[in-house]
Amino acid sequence: MTIQVRLGSWPEIKDQAMPIRLTVFVEEQKVPLEEEVDQMDPLCVHALALNEQGLVVGTGRLLPDGHVGRMSVLRDYRGKGVGSAVLNALIEQAQRAGFEEVVLHAQTHAKDFYALHAFTQEGELFYEANIPHIKMRRKLKS
Repeated sequence: MTIQVRLGSWPEIKDQAMPIRLTVFVEEQKVPLEEEVDQMDPLCVHALALNEQGLVVGTGRLLPDGHVGRMSVLRDYRGKGVGSAVLNALIEQAQRAGFEEVVLHAQTHAKDFYALHAFTQEGELFYEANIPHIKMRRKLKS
């Protein structure tokens, strides 16, 4: 599967990213809408993953402090490289922005995915939106 990733601002990306996030976080994972939507989106660089037909199948964001967040891929496209494409694009953006590292809060079921991308686990298990998470960090090459 060939995945194209586009980066953009929230006004450019919102209409395509929100349906993915609502499907994954609100519908599938039962995250309350008021916890999924926050005030950080306008400050972030967003990524959209498009399949060969141009359909948006995944998204994620890079916060101004170097955190990666809101990584989400539609169920039918998981395990097919979509998440990796989004994550790699956000890491490259963080490098271009001069960050020394990227940090994320991984849902525990996804920690092995992030470990494959050179993220290391730190700290104790914690909960966000009633979902167990672990903090993970990756140093970037300067």
